[in-house]
Parts: sequence; C-alpha cells; structure tokens
Amino acid sequence: MNQLSISIVQHNIIWENKAANLEALASKIKAIKKTELVVLPEMFSTGFTMDPVPHAETMDGHTVQWIISQAQTKKIALVGSIIIQEHNNFYNRLILALPNGKVGTYDKRHLFAFAGEHEQYTPGEKRFITSINGIKINLQVCYDIRFPVWARQQQPDGEAEYDVLINIANWPQKRSYHWKTLLTARAIENQCYVIGVNRTGVDGNGHHYNGQSRIINPLGNTVYAANILEDVFTYTITKEEIEKIRNDFPFLKDADDFSILK
Repeated sequence: MNQLSISIVQHNIIWENKAANLEALASKIKAIKKTELVVLPEMFSTGFTMDPVPHAETMDGHTVQWIISQAQTKKIALVGSIIIQEHNNFYNRLILALPNGKVGTYDKRHLFAFAGEHEQYTPGEKRFITSINGIKINLQVCYDIRFPVWARQQQPDGEAEYDVLINIANWPQKRSYHWKTLLTARAIENQCYVIGVNRTGVDGNGHHYNGQSRIINPLGNTVYAANILEDVFTYTITKEEIEKIRNDFPFLKDADDFSILK
C-alpha cells in the first residue's frame, strides 16, 4: 500500500526575523515523532513582506541550506516558501527538499496584486507536480488557490495527474471564509486531498491571521482543521483510499480536455 504521513506546521511567523523563525521551526520539526513530509507556511522565514531586497537569498543561501539540513537530519521531505533572488528578479519560491539532498522548486504563479506582490516579484510559469512514496503531489502557494484552472487535473492518459494538492499560505483572517471554501472546492473538483497550511498571528503591517490550516479529503470532507493557535498535526494519506473514491465516483472521466497556455 502506498501511503504518506504528512505533518502541517501552523506557525506564528515573527516579522522579518529569519533567525528567530528558523530557530522556532527547527524546534517544532524536531519534536514531530514520526512523519515523512513536513509542510511550512508561505514565506515562513520572514512573513509576507513586500520588501524583498534586504531579505532575499540565492539558492545557495542560508535558509535553503537550512531546509536541506532539516530534511537530511530528520530524514523527511520538507516544503515551504522563501524569497529568492535570481539575476535581477525576486521570486516567492516554494522549495521542496528531500532527505537525499535533492531539491525541487515552484515559483508562485499568481501574485497578489491587491497587496502589490506583482510589483516586487516575478511570477512562475510552470506547475510543480512530484511524487513521494507513490503519492503524486501538486504544490502551490497561497493566492494560487483562487484559480481553479491552475489546479485542474489534466488526464492525457486517462489517469489523474496528482493525488494531493498542497497550498502554503499567509491568508488573512478577514478572508478566512474564502480560504476554507476554496480549499474544499479544489478537493471536490479534482477528487484529491487538499492540504492548506496557513500562518497565524499578526504581521508587521497589522494584518491578522487566524490559521485555519486544514486537511480535506477527495469527497470534500474536512478531516482536520486547526484553530487560531500555533499547531502541528500529522495525518497519513493512502493511495488506496483515493483510488477507491475515484472508482466509486468516476467524475474525472467526464472532465473537459484542455491545455494551460502561457
């Protein structure tokens, strides 16, 4: 049986303080008893800042090395997003580090113009779907969840592209209802697990975050919901359960064919 234990870490991000955040998160990760994939929020080392210049790093920088080290030490896969600079561009980049030292990346596609993110960061162009323990995972960042086409299963060979959609976020409390509704919608329409990992606390701009990280199954049922406090929770997903739901309710077979154009 293919299965994957996933731990969500709902963290109160300390505003633009990398050292304090990395120290706190290292402690949380170390305390997790048994897991295979740990998921951190968007911009977990700084908070959702629109001032990338003093906080950006390269892919050889300290925070990327910290992610790789945590993955190797704990023997886990570890995912979260940070600010990366390449050439003259800044990216809100999701980084996935595997215990063998390999790294995969995804640059946030949909930039939050309402907060001016599009003025400071460069959007990504490609989706990032990977596989861990035979569980196929689509990785996205925050605002991406509002755009169903970007998450929609494509089935060129009649098989679903992925089994789990992971979205890491700094999603504000004032739009919490949207967060919960969109996560649920993506799970139902793609017949996949959806895991949304949000931050909590207050950022340097006075925006409040109430957490509400959650795990939703392919039927749209919430199997775990965090509250407003910091939280760490581990849940095991099985390929067998996902396939059973898709076989019992073969809705994906009736989906429209389409292609995502740049």
